[in-house]
Amino acid sequence: MMTLAAVVLVLLALLGAPLFAVIAAGALLSFVALDPQLGVVVPIEIYGIAEMPILLAIPLFTFAGYVLSESRAPDRLVRVTRALLGWMPGGLAIVSIVACALFTAFTGASGVTIIALGAILFPALAQDGYSDRFNLGLVTAGGSLGLLFAPSLPLILYGVVAEVSIDDLFLAGVLPGMLMLAALSLYAFFLNRDNRSALSDFSWREVGRALLAAGWELPLPVVVLGGIYSGLLAVSEAAAVTAVYVVLVEVLIRREIAWHALPGILRESMVLVGGILLILGASLASTNYVIDMEVPQQLIAMVGDLVDSRTGFLWLLLLFLLALGAFLDIFSALVLVVPLILPVAAEFGVEPVHLGMIFLATMQLGYLTPPVGLNLFIAGHRFNRPIMQVYSAAVPFLLILGVTVIIITFWPGLSLLLVD
Repeated sequence: MMTLAAVVLVLLALLGAPLFAVIAAGALLSFVALDPQLGVVVPIEIYGIAEMPILLAIPLFTFAGYVLSESRAPDRLVRVTRALLGWMPGGLAIVSIVACALFTAFTGASGVTIIALGAILFPALAQDGYSDRFNLGLVTAGGSLGLLFAPSLPLILYGVVAEVSIDDLFLAGVLPGMLMLAALSLYAFFLNRDNRSALSDFSWREVGRALLAAGWELPLPVVVLGGIYSGLLAVSEAAAVTAVYVVLVEVLIRREIAWHALPGILRESMVLVGGILLILGASLASTNYVIDMEVPQQLIAMVGDLVDSRTGFLWLLLLFLLALGAFLDIFSALVLVVPLILPVAAEFGVEPVHLGMIFLATMQLGYLTPPVGLNLFIAGHRFNRPIMQVYSAAVPFLLILGVTVIIITFWPGLSLLLVD
């Protein structure tokens, strides 16, 4: 009966049933099979996550990011970076990379970045003479950047699931994230080294105007990170300050978002948050069952039969996560897989913080990996391009980011330097 139930659940997932419902049903069936009275474990876990103060940061940061995406803040962000970097060879391409990373860090959703910034960056790149294939690949890849930077939603979720300090994760993501930005920027610089505005076009007056125009949004990273690392604000408190600040600026001061539009933005952002929290609650219950069945110990033994060194384990982990990221969204993968690989990684001496950087950086590649990389389909739909054309355009960016993921994986000091 359990085998039949497992087959039915897999079929339901393939047919598009909500993942949290499939996970919750699997957890319930597993516990009931052991003892009918254990069926209460799943609702207890779902209720229990409501008592985690850190989880308050997830809906607050997500709501703030969605409000920013509905305002003209993306335009102002692009204007600032263009004024500062547009004179360089490949300057607008580098502007696009930086802008996408900063925006994804606050929204926590790469698809939102492609939709919100794509409409600005794609025609601007074309107007400046960049090739259509390069533009398509850049905007598609840019949507997945920024997940390693605070206050990224996946960073917070990994900290909750792995029971790791979120402050440490925010610090650990800085250098690996900068490595990814630098690698793509160098590629854009080299490929478009003959495409540049004249240095004489650089204007301190335009820099000043752009900074003044974005004067309300630019303090946000300082408020968030400065408040957290100064000890004045906890992560959840920083999220609350961010949400209030963004609403005051975009609704009351700039008046770019009407009051009557806020409920719709709130509802849209909370659909994402609700799905994540339901997956988290159901998956925590599933994790308890997996631990009771000693699955981690069996997994450690199985991996030990395949590899006998830390290096071998890391290569195996990379291949596994790359395949996983091509089929499973990052939030589901976080709550389903992290509890399983944490004890295995510990056996091979991989620090939990470093593991988080490996996990998130590799899953970030999953957004660009055929056949079902999410960003590929979003970009194809957003720019009305055949999916195979999007695949082809994203390949160079996927390969470059793949090299950075290997560096992040085998150079733990890059992730742990600021933490230690």
